[in-house]
Amino acid sequence: MVKKILIVQGGGRARGNTAQLIDAFSKGVCDAGHHVEVISLIQNEVKGCLGCNACRYEKLCIQKDCFNDLVSKIKEADLIVLASPLYFWTISSRLKAFIERFYCIAQVDPCPPLGHYEKYPIKDCALLMTSADHYFWTFEQAVSYYQFTLINYIGFRDKGMLLAGDCGDTNGTPPKKNR
Repeated sequence: MVKKILIVQGGGRARGNTAQLIDAFSKGVCDAGHHVEVISLIQNEVKGCLGCNACRYEKLCIQKDCFNDLVSKIKEADLIVLASPLYFWTISSRLKAFIERFYCIAQVDPCPPLGHYEKYPIKDCALLMTSADHYFWTFEQAVSYYQFTLINYIGFRDKGMLLAGDCGDTNGTPPKKNR
């Protein structure tokens, strides 16, 4: 069965390490017969949530940015892949803002489980991340945010993480193990 895969690129460089990882991932899933669409948050500005509750329970957000145009793509996707470089030990602020805005796809839940206020559409999700270094703790905070927010709270089904450390940077510095 062909899956609709939405990849959300939260990195700041159009041809950086994260973009290269997305290209390789996209080629693999396309070769497997799936449909892939990549949304760049560099080209599609999404501001952080204002907490105003205007969008609560499937209403449009009042902010004038690209997010409302992306809602249908989020709802249609079978798999949402979040891709980010590691910035200050977590996902990029662009990607964080994108996730915050999921509030508008929440639905009323008359009997929410403890710690929840609403329910979200059931989606599969995955995480792609790159980092210049790779210590035992490098991705810990980013993985914790992904697991708590997207898997535990929103209820998406985790389909895996690809955490690529020791990438070096895109300013010409080679990966550490090759120096």
